Amino acid sequence: MAATGWDASPQSATADREIVISRVIDAPRELVFEAFTEVRHLSRWWGPDGFTTTTRAFEFRVGGDWDFVMHGPDGTDYQEWISWTEIKPPERIALLHGESRGDANAFESFLTFAPDGAATRIEMRTVFPTREMRDEVVEKYHAIEGGQQTLSNLAAYVTDVLLNGVET
Repeated sequence: MAATGWDASPQSATADREIVISRVIDAPRELVFEAFTEVRHLSRWWGPDGFTTTTRAFEFRVGGDWDFVMHGPDGTDYQEWISWTEIKPPERIALLHGESRGDANAFESFLTFAPDGAATRIEMRTVFPTREMRDEVVEKYHAIEGGQQTLSNLAAYVTDVLLNGVET
């Protein structure tokens, strides 16, 4: 399997181009996985703290796209595009993420959903085309903190809304 595949170790050939973020969510993995598969869920939690998401198009299938705009807390809009490249319910999702289809700076993300007792450990491994690109998103866009906040928002959404029916 390629170094950017599911079994890529932290010391893989792509380690200097990766950001890896994980979190344990107190919910079954099928439910955590579902939060990625339906736009009615995804649009409500996706993104760092203070961001909102407007979906233009969404088709969750291999080869399908999610075309959306993230609205920053400062009013800045960020055009985003994701194409789903692999879907294996409820274990993993692979995607290509850029500003639009054909974006030369698009990066790959690999999400794994593993049972952790009654909870789910989600890992988000993002592989950038170059180390410099990875470093830029870490420094300029605070990608590590943003990724941690995104997974925190996912955890809150899954446990509060999907499990407990409490609207946030």
